[in-house]
Amino acid sequence: MAKELLALQLVPGRVLRIDIEDCTVRTLVEDTGPGPDGITVDQGTVYWTTMGAPIVDPSIPGEAGLDFSRRNGGLHALDLDTGARRDVVPTGVITTGKQLTHDDAGSLYWGDREGHRVTRVRTDGTGLTDLVVTPVEDGILGECVGVAVDRNRGHLYWTQKGPAKGGEGRIFRAGLEFPAGEAAANRSDVELLWSGLPEPIDLHLDGDWLYWTDRGAPPHGNTLNRAPLPAPGTTGRAPEILATGFSEAIGLAVDHDAGFAYVCDLGGHLRAIPLPDGPAAGETPREIVTLPDPITGLCLLLPA
Repeated sequence: MAKELLALQLVPGRVLRIDIEDCTVRTLVEDTGPGPDGITVDQGTVYWTTMGAPIVDPSIPGEAGLDFSRRNGGLHALDLDTGARRDVVPTGVITTGKQLTHDDAGSLYWGDREGHRVTRVRTDGTGLTDLVVTPVEDGILGECVGVAVDRNRGHLYWTQKGPAKGGEGRIFRAGLEFPAGEAAANRSDVELLWSGLPEPIDLHLDGDWLYWTDRGAPPHGNTLNRAPLPAPGTTGRAPEILATGFSEAIGLAVDHDAGFAYVCDLGGHLRAIPLPDGPAAGETPREIVTLPDPITGLCLLLPA
């Protein structure tokens, strides 16, 4: 059961350490690099991705005016005991680093949005491998964002959110290893599990359930969702909406033992949502913190 969360403040880029009970916020990393988005903790080390610095078109307001196509994203690490910091992969490997997770076996996985791919690397920076590469001609429909890993069943899950508020979001599944003779761009084992979603973002796998945030248009967007994992060769059933009313929902962490899902959004809110079948069932959702700046990635910080 987690007592703390790690969250990424988008601007300025920081890693925040947040106490779930007393709601205190401390800064763990003062300068993450530009556009932090995905975060995870493995074996006493915090890892996070950055989207890199965009080219800004001042004539286009909001996110639509930000061009992240330059290959200047990153994957960074901080040892919690020593405070030592390093880059896991060199500059130029990642275009736009999005959600990040690990497999409890020494590997990290992340979505690379404008890079149109999902990638894996060992925590020491070796074994860099693209697991999924979508066609460039797919445009925004092929941009990969959220990731989750099911090591026991040998599966990788990811989201392709589609255009903003477009209702063309999808969630896919494939093996953690390629079918014989195949590669990231031509896999035959890719399964489309959900389609027509408002705009799915981050994923979290908990047992036989897949949870995800969606920043799309209401009533089905700006929500926390879950659905049981589909059997091989079948599509997912309609998701159960667990919470609504977020301000562009992004980050997600699920604490099964405590019975809560935690969701943060670009409005700076971090909320605790009781799970309907867990020990907190029946409790009222609560706001843990509200910050003046957007929050992106989120993960549990479990006791050592």
